[in-house]
Amino acid sequence: MKLDNKFTALQLAIINDQAALYTCACPVHVSLQITNLRKLFDYQLLCIENESLNESSVEIEVHHRIAEVARQAHQLMEKCLDEVLELEGWDRTKLVMPITTHRQLVNRVHNR
Repeated sequence: MKLDNKFTALQLAIINDQAALYTCACPVHVSLQITNLRKLFDYQLLCIENESLNESSVEIEVHHRIAEVARQAHQLMEKCLDEVLELEGWDRTKLVMPITTHRQLVNRVHNR
């Protein structure tokens, strides 16, 4: 069992930096959930790899179930982030927030 990653850890960090720079938290929240799901999935894989004969079938099934659901949720959240970046018009090669989003955020701050 493995995760299919659409975004690398570096790409997620760049998205977080861009979004934080322009106080647009929505992409960051999605990105952080992806990162947390990867950690959860990896932890469950460690549990699965270290399963011993002393563990009950229920304990073993718990690790497999959590890993599978984390994998599915990860896939959905990566699709969501991909769609958010598309909707907002991010430069996908550089992972830079579009200038129109910058202007909207600046206007919101100035109009308060």
